[in-house]
Amino acid sequence: MTSSNRRQFLKAVGGTAAGLTFTPFFDNAFASRFNAEVKKIGMLSPAEAAEDEVFWRFIQQAYPVSTNITNLNNGGVSPQPKVVQDAFVRFNEMSNEAPSYYMWRILDKGREPIREKLALLADCDPEEIAINRNTTEALETIIFGLDLQAGDEVVLSKYDYPNMMNSLKQREKRDGIVLKYIDLDMPMEDDKSIVRRYQDAFTSKTKIVLITQVINYTGQVLPAKAITEAAHKKGIEVIVDGAHAFAHIGFSLKDIGCDYFGTSLHKWLCAPFGTGFVFVKKEKIASLWTMFSNDDPNAGDIRKFESLGTRSFPSEQAIGNAIKFHNMIGIERKEARLRYLKNYWMDKVKDLQKVRIYTSSLSAYSCALATFGIEGMKPTEINQFLFKNYKIHTTPIDHEAVQGVRVTPHVYTTRSDLDRLVSAIKEMAA
Repeated sequence: MTSSNRRQFLKAVGGTAAGLTFTPFFDNAFASRFNAEVKKIGMLSPAEAAEDEVFWRFIQQAYPVSTNITNLNNGGVSPQPKVVQDAFVRFNEMSNEAPSYYMWRILDKGREPIREKLALLADCDPEEIAINRNTTEALETIIFGLDLQAGDEVVLSKYDYPNMMNSLKQREKRDGIVLKYIDLDMPMEDDKSIVRRYQDAFTSKTKIVLITQVINYTGQVLPAKAITEAAHKKGIEVIVDGAHAFAHIGFSLKDIGCDYFGTSLHKWLCAPFGTGFVFVKKEKIASLWTMFSNDDPNAGDIRKFESLGTRSFPSEQAIGNAIKFHNMIGIERKEARLRYLKNYWMDKVKDLQKVRIYTSSLSAYSCALATFGIEGMKPTEINQFLFKNYKIHTTPIDHEAVQGVRVTPHVYTTRSDLDRLVSAIKEMAA
């Protein structure tokens, strides 16, 4: 790494203000072209911009993705745009020049500007965000850190993510807490009905409710704010699983009002693999135990949840480039485009006789993710057909109430990619 590159990074971490206004290793020429493209659609509404293929072709070109496979499983993990990949490489080169010096004495200082940028996106206090590696780590930090006693009840859904359910089951076995499961219909398109399902499970013993803001099986968006308000009226704390919500749909943590939140940044933000954060309301930090050892586990400092040992400093620092790329698109445009792509393919197949759609077409209840099934075919059979015959990569969903394949486009997905998906579905449904 050149000395000018080192100076560039040191400038960025020299203070909070500098870190917020300057992103190391973000290609200036690319940024200029990006700004020019954004200016061209500046007068368009998000819905209008969502259909501007010239603009999205520019975005697509920023992703050096495979030309041999059509990746429609971006919900699992998403590729990074080249500006993020390049930043990771440069931070990694810098780290390897003198690891213990550059990682622990230089790059580690860059965490604070990243924390502040994430807080701006999430709309919360930076002192409520701890940077870690993924949603599972974030939410298990919360689940295993809560001071729950035998007999305390936790309300959760049958559609929550398996890792979170298993974490709670472990506490059930070890600590004697009681898990109360609610069922949901897929899709559901009425806030009051959804909230009522949770409210009906609340009792005087309920201490915690887990809400999956965007359900990974079907893309169902839940009214997190309304459920949180109902829970708080009963004195119940709220955990929100935001794995598929952050940088996918627009929301504010202040507005939702939840007590705890966790997400991954390698999904919709397109940050390096193995990046995420946990949010804990400031007044809850001191009482939440750390999952990893800390010299003061009862401290009120959010950084106590960052005692992870040696971590990938290059991955962490390149989050800043992912945030800048995301912000240049804009969350409203991005959300509108993702919803447009989902509706683009779903509208073409939803009326086919053998096709079942498990996802709402209403904006309030879905965005990019959608799941379909084919009568007479198992999820694995659909998944295998798509890849073998069309080289389309998806993920099978084999849930007690959802039998199909989840389709998850991202901003680099083209309409021609989805046209091929539609052709494949029509062939299976013939």
